[in-house]
Amino acid sequence: MWKTLIRTPLSTFTRKTLTQSIYLQLLEQTIPQLQNQPLYTFNTNQRPRVSKNPQFHSIRSSELTGNSYGFCSSVPVNGTSCCWNCNAQKPLLICQSCGSVQPVDHSVDYFMIFGLERKFDIEDGSLEGMYKSWQKKLHPDLVHTKSKEEREYAADQSARVIDAYSTLRKPLSRAIYLMRLEGVEVDEEQTVSEPELLGEIMEIREAVEEATDSQALKKIQSQMEEKLKHWSNCFANAFGSKSFDEAIKSIQRMTYYHRVYEEIVRKL
Repeated sequence: MWKTLIRTPLSTFTRKTLTQSIYLQLLEQTIPQLQNQPLYTFNTNQRPRVSKNPQFHSIRSSELTGNSYGFCSSVPVNGTSCCWNCNAQKPLLICQSCGSVQPVDHSVDYFMIFGLERKFDIEDGSLEGMYKSWQKKLHPDLVHTKSKEEREYAADQSARVIDAYSTLRKPLSRAIYLMRLEGVEVDEEQTVSEPELLGEIMEIREAVEEATDSQALKKIQSQMEEKLKHWSNCFANAFGSKSFDEAIKSIQRMTYYHRVYEEIVRKL
């Protein structure tokens, strides 16, 4: 008997002797539970049933037993959470496998939503195109036949797409958001203690107040656009080289010129 057992391949021996309790122990050791909620149940005649928690990311149980059943563990990784309906990986806003609208996953940043590289310089045309595409897919008329829960997902996702578009389409807000993704918070209200810059801003504001017609305002507006373009380029270079102090300096100047620009827009 022992000779027969020794000749038996180890993989066969493992499959035959791995009991359900050991299998569950392996799962518990490998996949941490979230808030003490069970990730799976086990039925003698069925494969493990998986929780449909949308925040879980997919891991193959074949890593443990050689089976092909896929399930989700407790923490999403780089926006690779699973579809709550079919368990497919990388669903983003809408699952490509089953078409189900997903709950908001904050590990998916604004650049990922639009399929853009995480950098300052982006093509406005591609951003606007993707924005319109998402809004069409998430429109209430297209999800009205779905469940109440999924309609709520669509509303949340639509609001997030709007926020993402508003943030990325403007250079200043895009720069601040990029810094936040790098873990650097920028205080927009922080006063710059540079007399030369502050004096320049005061002169510009006085010129805006004293402008008597739209032509004069548009001339100042054009000057602000040039200033914003210059400091946007400075930010792009600083951010690209990870010179965050210089990047913050650029953002502070962009903030001053942007405020003047907004004042002009309100007066026009």
